[in-house]
Amino acid sequence: MYRSHTCGELTANQIGLEVTLSGWVAKNRDLGALTFLDLRDRYGITQLAFNLDTNADLCLQARKLSRESVIQIQGKVIERESKNPKMPTGDIEILVESLNILSISQTPPFTIEDESDGSEEIRMQYRYLDIRRNPVKESLLFRHRVSMAVRNYLSDLGFIDVETPYLIKSTPEGARDFVVPSRMNPGTFYALPQSPQTFKQLLMVGGMDKYYQIVKCFRDEDLRADRQPEFTQIDCEMAFVEQEDIIQVFEGLTKHLLHKIKGVEIDKFPRMTYEEAMKTYGNDKPDIRFGMKFVELSDFPKGFPVFDAAELVVGINVEQAANYSRKQIDELIEWIKRPQVGAQGMVWVKYNEDNTVKSSVDKFFDENTLRLWVEKFGAKAGDMMLIMAGNADKTRSQLSALRMELATRLGLRKSDEFAPLWVVDFPLLEWDEENKRFHAMHHPFTAPKPEDMHLLDTAPGEVRANAYDLVLNGNEIGGGSIRIFDKAIQSRMFDLLGFTPEEAQNQFGFLLNAFQYGAPPHGGLAFGLDRLVAILGGQETIRDFIAFPKNNAGRDVMIDAPSPLDTKQLDELYISLKPKK
Repeated sequence: MYRSHTCGELTANQIGLEVTLSGWVAKNRDLGALTFLDLRDRYGITQLAFNLDTNADLCLQARKLSRESVIQIQGKVIERESKNPKMPTGDIEILVESLNILSISQTPPFTIEDESDGSEEIRMQYRYLDIRRNPVKESLLFRHRVSMAVRNYLSDLGFIDVETPYLIKSTPEGARDFVVPSRMNPGTFYALPQSPQTFKQLLMVGGMDKYYQIVKCFRDEDLRADRQPEFTQIDCEMAFVEQEDIIQVFEGLTKHLLHKIKGVEIDKFPRMTYEEAMKTYGNDKPDIRFGMKFVELSDFPKGFPVFDAAELVVGINVEQAANYSRKQIDELIEWIKRPQVGAQGMVWVKYNEDNTVKSSVDKFFDENTLRLWVEKFGAKAGDMMLIMAGNADKTRSQLSALRMELATRLGLRKSDEFAPLWVVDFPLLEWDEENKRFHAMHHPFTAPKPEDMHLLDTAPGEVRANAYDLVLNGNEIGGGSIRIFDKAIQSRMFDLLGFTPEEAQNQFGFLLNAFQYGAPPHGGLAFGLDRLVAILGGQETIRDFIAFPKNNAGRDVMIDAPSPLDTKQLDELYISLKPKK
């Protein structure tokens, strides 16, 4: 028996007990006649005491132990003279009677402490060491709690967990696929799934009316702090449902998680159309924990060349910001001019505490016009209005970025506040001007809103999708739709997306054929588990909530992947690597 107890459970109630502990040496302190070790495992830390006078050999052995070595000890629980109230085991220590060294550690490349001296890159290279640190360990335990709460909730509602294949067929819609060559079928390839979409629909055809799966998905796309090439979804589908049924179930799941994991009660989940979200916040996943809604000035008097030439003039009101210095305003202007935002500039209007109005365009507008702006924005004395102009879509996107940056600087994006929101009525299709064709805004299997069905043939660009996204604190945590379950409508959708009948049959014939054998109305939703866990954990980056994440280049620096294959493997797969010209 390697241990009778863990390193986090012993208290004063066990004083006098003989115990066996195993773990890693976290600290080693030589105080002359006494040597103390901190022994760590997943559950906590226990102090070990070695007495030179009573057992010199054992004490000398302990002094030589390097940090992170793995040991097993036997000894007696005794009361600690210098208690540590910050530790659950701080009232006791173990007077060690025997020591078994299980594994000697080299000096780690960084300190295994809450505040480590290791860079992110070096900690990712030695991720197995980083996991020993409390912040990472606690993040992984937190993820486990969220996953179990999800499983229990869905299981109690009658959902069944069904595994779907990882080796599937590549499809041309959506992001790039990761592909896997087939040795047994030369010249052919599997794709790793971006989503189990078609399989969960086939499960509905098969009569499994409530399905879920916590599943790995893969997308070969550019990475950001909240993106990984492999990610995890809480994937769900239901049969004989309408949009409202699905919203109620997964609103309930979100409420359950907020209550169970965070102790937060939220009654209302507001709903907002896609059009309203874009017009009011400049993006389809607005953070509604704070205000700064967009106010349009396009109909107001002109006279400023930039406004005169603009498709859209729009701004936000920043409360109690009229005291911003010129230096602070210039910093904001430089921030929005960065390539990541791409704005040309910004107009500011201060409504000062003394009720005077001062702006960066005073020579173009008289005070009466500026006061009309103040009234339009609903500004109060002490507020500052920031206004941008230009192409409508770009300007809204740029102002949205500025709104979020200001909220961060002003401390309005509080990690312990949660503001969920449903965004509904998305466009079904997006027009690609470059390729002169439509793309599905969500995916090709999303059903049109029933009341817009008649527009499919006459005005497909005006059709709204029977789709919905769940937003939490400015992040899309889940999205889904009611699916097409009629072969004729699905075929029409493929036609609008530019598929020939032959291409549609080749790519999705299995689904179209299944619809001929009694397909029920169905729909679903998928949560991004990595992002959901990070937000619940008070973070916006997901890496610390993933055991072995990739870096920004999509590489696993710990195992050095992706890596080249040798010539023999390539030959077996009928792959020839030709140098780029």
